[in-house]
Parts: sequence; C-alpha cells; structure tokens
Amino acid sequence: MRRRDFIALLGSATAWPLSGHAQQNHVRRVSVLVGLVENDPEAKSRVKALQQGLRDLGWSEPRNIQIDYRFASSDPDLIKKYVAEVVSLAPDVIVGSSTPVVAALRQATSSIPIVFAGLNDPVGQGFISSLARPGGNITGFSLIDFPMIGKWSNMLKDAIPDVSRIALMFNPDTAPYYDVFLRSFERESGSNTVEVMATAVRSTAEIETTIVNLGQNPGSALIAAADPFNSVQRDVIIRLAETHHVPAMYYLRQFVSEGGLMSYGPDTADIFRRAASYVDRILKGENPAALPAQAPVRFELVVNLKTAKSLGLRIPEPFLQLADEVIE
Repeated sequence: MRRRDFIALLGSATAWPLSGHAQQNHVRRVSVLVGLVENDPEAKSRVKALQQGLRDLGWSEPRNIQIDYRFASSDPDLIKKYVAEVVSLAPDVIVGSSTPVVAALRQATSSIPIVFAGLNDPVGQGFISSLARPGGNITGFSLIDFPMIGKWSNMLKDAIPDVSRIALMFNPDTAPYYDVFLRSFERESGSNTVEVMATAVRSTAEIETTIVNLGQNPGSALIAAADPFNSVQRDVIIRLAETHHVPAMYYLRQFVSEGGLMSYGPDTADIFRRAASYVDRILKGENPAALPAQAPVRFELVVNLKTAKSLGLRIPEPFLQLADEVIE
C-alpha cells in the first residue's frame, strides 16, 4: 500500500466513533441536575441509585467517569443558573429530573444527550415525539401518567369509605400537566362517587389555605400530586394535614416515612438506577433519539398506621394486606 493511501485510510478510521471498550478507557463527563434540595433524603436516594447503576455497568469515579451534581429545588432562578453552567461544561450526557429542569435543558441545548429520570407525561409536554421513538436529543424514564389519579382516588376511597371529595394539589408552574390529566380522568371515570378537584398552589400560604378548607369540610381528603414543589414542601404539607385532620395520599414513600398517611407511586430509586443504563448506552455511542422512553416498572403502597390512629382512622384490614409496607 502506498504511503498516501495508508495515511488516507488511517484518517478515515479515526473518524468512526470509539468502541465501547475504548470509550471506557478515558474519562467521560456526566452532569446531573435534580429538582430537589441537596440534603433531601429523596434526592440522596436518587443519586445513590444512579451511582450504583453506573458502577454495576463498569463506570466509576475517577477511573473512567466524572459526575457533576447540581440541586435546584423548584427554584426557577437556580434552575436557569445551573442549566447554563451544565451546558457550558459540554458533558457527554446530562441527567435531568423534574419538568422545569428538563424544559430549561431542552431550551439550552439540542445537541447534548439528555436522559430524564422521573418526568411526568414526556410526550404530552412535548419533550419527545413518542415513547417508542423519542427523536431529538432527549429520552429517559417517566414517573406517572393520568391513570394514576384514578388509582390514588380509588385507594383513598377504599381506605377511607367516607371520602367523597378530594383535592388534587399541585403547583401549575412546576407541574403544568395536571389540568390535562384531570380532564382525561373525568372522561374515563364517568359517574364517580368521589369528586376530584384540581387545586393549584404556589406558596406555603396557599397550601395552608387549601388544607384548612379541607379540614373544615367532612368527607374531604387530599392528594399531594407528583410535583417537585410538593416534594420540597412536604414537611409543611404533612404537618398541616395532621393538624387539620385531613387524610392525604402522596406519591413518594418518603412522605409516609416522615409522618404522612399513605403513598402509592413508582420506586424513584429504581427509576434512577434504570436511567444509568441509558447513560451507559449513550456513552458507548447509541443515539438517544432511538432509545425508547420507558415507564416505571416498580410501584409501592405504603401506609402509616401511627398517623392513621392520630387522625382517628381505622384502615380496613384487606387494604393493609395490599400494602408493600405498613409503618407502625
């Protein structure tokens, strides 16, 4: 082979993506932006699960990966600041959690691969084209969709037969999809013995007003919907619900372990552990546009009997037998 032909062939070869083995021989960079506060036990659980998932796939710091973490709570100014910082670092992959975080990331970059972990209704919100073929630079693992409203309300009714009116509480700035979810729920549920009302809150004062009003109306209950704002405000919500004797359903086990009545929802640690598999595949050269978005596979029902007793509630034994965990 002539020398110039060999040089041309060598140049052509180096234009191909590195193999998975070769890619893991040098340090890759991943940025993680979580819509919770850093010292939140839920945030710690999610980060730990992501780290474990990556370790199981052969990625460990500082050998072959560098991971940058930022925790933005539900603060729009912090989200904007951290998104700008993350994009300026030009990481190989970004892991984003919560609607405001992923929305800001989508606006900031159309080239850096983004893996969402625990995002509600990614198709309806316009983040991806479809679950099977996301398209673009975004894919990941969702949290809930509208049928969950029916499950929450049915479980409240099963646990507390006297319930006739439920407030679905969320912040429309951080969880803008619940009005659509509720309309879908109403269409599918038809005539239902339980009225579910959308209740928008944007501050602790509005949370208090909502819960006080529920406490003054017998037969009322609360669903603190899957929303980063509710997660950040959970101490306030749990305390007010107990003070005003309002039975409440939550979407995270963490609410119940901290004194909430009951929760039903996906195992968020499992979602972040699974998200590590997409980070791994993208780092090895796969295109996020072709990686199908996935729904949760593990759900858990948790009941706090101590809280039930403080609210004067007697949870039926058949309901307790369905629980994955009963806290006494």
